[in-house]
Amino acid sequence: MRLRRVVVQALAGCAVVALAGCASYRPEPIAPASTAAALDARTLADPRLNAFLDSMNAPRPQAPNAWSLERLTLAALFFHPDLDIAYAKLAVADAGVRTAHQRPNPTINLLPQYNATTTVPSPWTVGGAVNLVIETFGKRTYRTDQARYLAEAARDDIGTAAWQVRGRVRTAMLDLWAARQRVRLTAKRLAQEEQLVTLLEHRLAVGEASAVDVAREGINRDQAAVAVKDAEKVAATAQAQLATALGVPARALEGVELDLAVFDQVQGPADAMTGPLRQTALTGRADIRSALAQYSAAQSAVQLQIANQYPNLTLGPGYTWDQGDSKYSVPLTLDLPVFNQNQGPIAEALARRRLSAATFLGLQAQVMGAVDAAAVSYGRADQSLATAEAVLAAQRDRQARTEALFRAGQVDRPTLLAGALEVSAAEIARLDAVMAQRQALGQLEDALQHPLFGSGAVLPVLPASPRLDAEPAQ
Repeated sequence: MRLRRVVVQALAGCAVVALAGCASYRPEPIAPASTAAALDARTLADPRLNAFLDSMNAPRPQAPNAWSLERLTLAALFFHPDLDIAYAKLAVADAGVRTAHQRPNPTINLLPQYNATTTVPSPWTVGGAVNLVIETFGKRTYRTDQARYLAEAARDDIGTAAWQVRGRVRTAMLDLWAARQRVRLTAKRLAQEEQLVTLLEHRLAVGEASAVDVAREGINRDQAAVAVKDAEKVAATAQAQLATALGVPARALEGVELDLAVFDQVQGPADAMTGPLRQTALTGRADIRSALAQYSAAQSAVQLQIANQYPNLTLGPGYTWDQGDSKYSVPLTLDLPVFNQNQGPIAEALARRRLSAATFLGLQAQVMGAVDAAAVSYGRADQSLATAEAVLAAQRDRQARTEALFRAGQVDRPTLLAGALEVSAAEIARLDAVMAQRQALGQLEDALQHPLFGSGAVLPVLPASPRLDAEPAQ
């Protein structure tokens, strides 16, 4: 009975020790209605966002309470769910490092036996052994290195996600800027068309103009009116797309003043195809660094599988109380590499390393092509803009001479209005060229992952979501 009590107490003690460090399950259900309400309640007036902007030393806009590209970019980093996904993946990778670094737990064997034929000095034989796994040839180190490289890749993926968010915010703001410019120019042209139609109608009434001229200008006026409505629709759509790029509902931008002055004047890099920005992109872009870290992880995986061809050692010191005799044992167990020497996993790891290398080179070639194509596109767009500005300048000079002739009484008002319409058409053509140039510069910014609009401040990459960190614990 005493021996049985000792065995029970030993088992209970082992159970207590094992359970003391166990985690407990805590459910975290998702309530779609609650998450939808939280998304719908997002606003740029969130005090947590303002605190985050202050912590990032966000530049103050020229106009009070206006939101510039830099401030809206930080707001998108605060709100957008793509960053939440990237942060969650990093948390998974960091947990993987902890898992890889763990040592295997020992196991315990308890073998109580009862001898029914021998009762002296005791029918009981009680034995136990603790099995300790000793990993050999640096397996734990290689496994941990692999996990750390994968965590490093996940951290760089946050930078990639941040640049993608920045690109969408910039594109939406540029579209909104261009749409507002187009609304202004098309409204100006519509007013000129209405003046010309009114003048021709008066002349038609006194027999000084033909009905064909009035009808033709009436069609032009109607087309100008449609162009105004189209531009207004594009502006409204661009504002909704900006809200989506920020990760907030569309009504969060209602009544918000947007500072779009960053698109008025831009200056692209003169040597984008040969300068240091191109070299930095080819070696230091976030996705390049991520692919390089993944290759390093593949290297560690090869080292791990090569080490796995050598067996681990299992040391099992034990004690047996055998009918009054105390017996000690130190057995040693190891796998025998007889049927295979881990050739299959080694071959897989080598193939994955080659795949990772090919992926890295492919990505580098893709980045090179994107930078070169964007640089060429920007250069051509810059030339087209120069041509459009020259045409506009010539039209304005011609219109200035027409106005002088009109004041001298040498041309009539319809001729003056026709010249003004030509200037308006040239202004709209210049806006198209400006938009193409700004879009090409945006593509170059995305390819280089270097800010070319605004202050040029480096895009921050944070270790965790600033919004989730600011939320109170539940």
